[in-house]
Amino acid sequence: MDFKRGDRVEISSKEEGFVGSYYSATILAKLAPTNELWVEYETLCQEEDEKKLLREIVDVKNVRPFPPEVKLSEYSLLDKVDAYDNDGWWVGRISAVLDDSMYYVYFESCRDEIAYPADKLRIHQEFDKGKWSVTNHKWS
Repeated sequence: MDFKRGDRVEISSKEEGFVGSYYSATILAKLAPTNELWVEYETLCQEEDEKKLLREIVDVKNVRPFPPEVKLSEYSLLDKVDAYDNDGWWVGRISAVLDDSMYYVYFESCRDEIAYPADKLRIHQEFDKGKWSVTNHKWS
Protein backbone atom coordinates (compact mmCIF):
# COMPACT_ATOMS: atom_id res chain seq x y z
CA MET A 1 0.00 0.00 0.00
CA ASP A 2 1.35 3.39 -0.94
CA PHE A 3 0.57 5.83 1.85
CA LYS A 4 1.23 9.55 1.58
CA ARG A 5 1.40 12.58 3.85
CA GLY A 6 -2.04 13.59 5.10
CA ASP A 7 -3.65 10.16 4.69
CA ARG A 8 -5.99 9.19 7.52
CA VAL A 9 -5.11 5.66 8.66
CA GLU A 10 -5.50 3.16 11.47
CA ILE A 11 -2.57 1.65 13.33
CA SER A 12 -2.84 -1.83 14.84
CA SER A 13 -1.14 -2.30 18.17
CA LYS A 14 1.07 -5.32 18.82
CA GLU A 15 1.85 -4.34 22.43
CA GLU A 16 0.79 -6.73 25.17
CA GLY A 17 -2.64 -5.73 26.44
CA PHE A 18 -3.42 -3.84 23.24
CA VAL A 19 -3.46 -6.64 20.65
CA GLY A 20 -6.67 -6.46 18.61
CA SER A 21 -6.96 -2.69 18.81
CA TYR A 22 -6.72 0.01 16.12
CA TYR A 23 -5.97 3.71 16.60
CA SER A 24 -6.82 6.52 14.16
CA ALA A 25 -3.91 8.64 12.96
CA THR A 26 -2.75 10.93 10.19
CA ILE A 27 0.47 10.36 8.27
CA LEU A 28 2.95 13.19 8.75
CA ALA A 29 5.75 11.73 6.61
CA LYS A 30 7.12 8.63 4.92
CA LEU A 31 10.58 7.75 6.15
CA ALA A 32 12.69 6.62 3.20
CA PRO A 33 14.36 4.24 2.63
CA THR A 34 12.77 2.41 5.58
CA ASN A 35 9.29 0.91 5.60
CA GLU A 36 8.23 3.31 8.35
CA LEU A 37 5.82 6.20 8.69
CA TRP A 38 5.76 9.13 11.08
CA VAL A 39 2.18 9.54 12.34
CA GLU A 40 0.13 11.68 14.68
CA TYR A 41 -2.69 9.92 16.54
CA GLU A 42 -6.14 11.49 16.69
CA THR A 43 -6.95 10.36 20.24
CA LEU A 44 -3.71 9.31 21.95
CA CYS A 45 -1.78 11.96 23.87
CA GLN A 46 1.85 12.13 24.91
CA GLU A 47 2.48 10.92 28.44
CA GLU A 48 4.47 14.03 29.39
CA ASP A 49 1.88 16.46 28.02
CA GLU A 50 -1.68 15.10 28.14
CA LYS A 51 -2.85 17.87 25.76
CA LYS A 52 -0.36 17.18 22.97
CA LEU A 53 -1.24 14.43 20.48
CA LEU A 54 1.16 11.51 20.35
CA ARG A 55 3.49 11.35 17.37
CA GLU A 56 5.55 8.26 16.67
CA ILE A 57 7.27 6.20 14.00
CA VAL A 58 5.39 3.03 13.01
CA ASP A 59 6.13 0.15 10.65
CA VAL A 60 3.94 0.28 7.54
CA LYS A 61 2.92 -3.38 8.11
CA ASN A 62 0.89 -2.16 11.15
CA VAL A 63 -0.93 0.50 9.12
CA ARG A 64 -4.10 0.25 7.09
CA PRO A 65 -6.25 2.89 5.37
CA PHE A 66 -9.11 4.28 7.41
CA PRO A 67 -12.08 1.94 6.83
CA PRO A 68 -15.15 3.09 4.91
CA GLU A 69 -18.31 3.69 6.92
CA VAL A 70 -20.82 0.84 6.83
CA LYS A 71 -24.21 1.90 8.19
CA LEU A 72 -26.23 -0.67 10.12
CA SER A 73 -29.47 -0.15 11.97
CA GLU A 74 -28.75 -3.03 14.36
CA TYR A 75 -26.30 -5.81 15.11
CA SER A 76 -26.99 -9.52 15.52
CA LEU A 77 -25.66 -12.15 17.89
CA LEU A 78 -22.09 -13.23 16.93
CA ASP A 79 -21.51 -10.31 14.53
CA LYS A 80 -17.82 -9.42 14.42
CA VAL A 81 -17.57 -5.77 15.46
CA ASP A 82 -15.14 -3.08 16.55
CA ALA A 83 -16.01 -1.37 19.83
CA TYR A 84 -14.67 2.11 20.59
CA ASP A 85 -13.05 2.11 24.04
CA ASN A 86 -9.87 3.52 25.61
CA ASP A 87 -9.21 5.82 22.61
CA GLY A 88 -9.21 3.00 20.05
CA TRP A 89 -11.24 0.38 18.21
CA TRP A 90 -11.16 -3.15 19.68
CA VAL A 91 -12.17 -6.30 17.74
CA GLY A 92 -14.83 -8.47 19.35
CA ARG A 93 -18.12 -10.30 18.78
CA ILE A 94 -21.67 -9.47 19.82
CA SER A 95 -22.33 -11.90 22.67
CA ALA A 96 -25.76 -10.62 23.73
CA VAL A 97 -28.34 -8.19 22.39
CA LEU A 98 -29.87 -6.16 25.22
CA ASP A 99 -32.08 -4.10 22.89
CA ASP A 100 -31.62 -2.33 19.55
CA SER A 101 -29.26 0.20 21.12
CA MET A 102 -27.20 -1.82 23.68
CA TYR A 103 -25.02 -4.85 23.06
CA TYR A 104 -22.57 -7.01 24.97
CA VAL A 105 -19.29 -7.53 23.16
CA TYR A 106 -16.91 -10.39 23.94
CA PHE A 107 -13.20 -9.79 23.36
CA GLU A 108 -11.32 -13.01 22.77
CA SER A 109 -7.89 -11.38 23.24
CA CYS A 110 -8.60 -10.55 26.91
CA ARG A 111 -11.68 -12.71 27.57
CA ASP A 112 -13.73 -9.70 28.68
CA GLU A 113 -17.40 -9.04 27.97
CA ILE A 114 -18.52 -5.40 28.09
CA ALA A 115 -21.81 -3.62 27.27
CA TYR A 116 -21.72 -0.85 24.63
CA PRO A 117 -24.29 1.45 23.11
CA ALA A 118 -24.74 1.05 19.34
CA ASP A 119 -23.02 4.39 18.65
CA LYS A 120 -19.75 2.96 20.04
CA LEU A 121 -19.81 0.00 17.62
CA ARG A 122 -19.01 -0.52 13.96
CA ILE A 123 -19.05 -3.67 11.87
CA HIS A 124 -15.55 -5.16 11.64
CA GLN A 125 -13.86 -4.92 8.25
CA GLU A 126 -10.69 -6.61 7.02
CA PHE A 127 -8.27 -4.94 4.61
CA ASP A 128 -6.58 -7.45 2.30
CA LYS A 129 -4.89 -6.96 -1.08
CA GLY A 130 -6.09 -3.38 -1.35
CA LYS A 131 -9.76 -4.11 -0.65
CA TRP A 132 -12.09 -3.85 2.34
CA SER A 133 -14.41 -6.71 3.16
CA VAL A 134 -16.97 -7.45 5.86
CA THR A 135 -16.71 -10.98 7.22
CA ASN A 136 -18.74 -13.00 9.70
CA HIS A 137 -21.77 -10.73 9.59
CA LYS A 138 -25.30 -11.95 9.14
CA TRP A 139 -27.07 -9.22 7.16
CA SER A 140 -30.67 -8.87 8.26
